[in-house]
Amino acid sequence: MSLLARLFGQTQDDRAVARPLWHKVVEIAREKEWYRDCGIADNVAGRFDAITLVLSVVLLRMERDKELIEPSVRLTELFVEDMDGQLRESGVGDLMVGKHVGKLMSTLGGRLGAYREALAAGEQPLAQAVSRNVTLVEGADPLLVAQRIRAFAAGLALEPAHRVLAAEIGK
Repeated sequence: MSLLARLFGQTQDDRAVARPLWHKVVEIAREKEWYRDCGIADNVAGRFDAITLVLSVVLLRMERDKELIEPSVRLTELFVEDMDGQLRESGVGDLMVGKHVGKLMSTLGGRLGAYREALAAGEQPLAQAVSRNVTLVEGADPLLVAQRIRAFAAGLALEPAHRVLAAEIGK
């Protein structure tokens, strides 16, 4: 909730409905297997790439159900809020935060499109999308990330909307 909302007495956080799902997305993106087994670089860039990868798949799942459209907007707002906070913590000044967040949102939008197409096209196109959009350690095979994210997407596709929104995913 913003400072202005608190000052003017708005007490309801519209993003609360998606907060557990946001925390689950981050939790899944931080699973050791992505880094240890699949070769995503365990650094700031790699962790951002893992979050946008998992978040993209979740958002793609959410766009299939009308009841999840509004919560998907809230989930995206939580991504922005988190990235804003991360940028500020890393020392980016107030005047530049908006510009950086805009670039991060553009990155997420581009990845959503790339992963949407690649998931529909098959394993090899998905591995190519991963190699373009995920920071991997030297010698890592993007196919390993592609296989793991495809399995995640397949499991997510089977979950009913209420379980997705309740963050009962990725088990």
